[in-house]
Amino acid sequence: MLKIRLQRAGKKNQPYFKVVLTESKNAPKSGRFLETVGSYDARGGKIQLKEDRIKYWLSQGVRLSDTVHNMLIDAKIIKGRKINVSPSVKKGKEEEKKEETKEKEKIEKKIEEKAEL
Repeated sequence: MLKIRLQRAGKKNQPYFKVVLTESKNAPKSGRFLETVGSYDARGGKIQLKEDRIKYWLSQGVRLSDTVHNMLIDAKIIKGRKINVSPSVKKGKEEEKKEETKEKEKIEKKIEEKAEL
């Protein structure tokens, strides 16, 4: 499956990213990609995208990484809502509630086992 994602190309402490089309199984640092469809200078905040090529590949069914998806929304190449990519919000509230109930159940079972003895 093809994917459009960022690939780091800058020096140490000078982040610069290429927006590349690659096979999703390729590692981000492998250097293997099919086409460069843009660039992003993180220090200056400059984004350059090849809009026509991105739209072509999207029409072919290519997937986007979450960060590239948000960049394309900012550039008004695609429409939609941004995806929250902050690592602290990855777990949903429902998952946290499930974990809490499982822990409570384990504690209750231990208490019942001790009460039976």
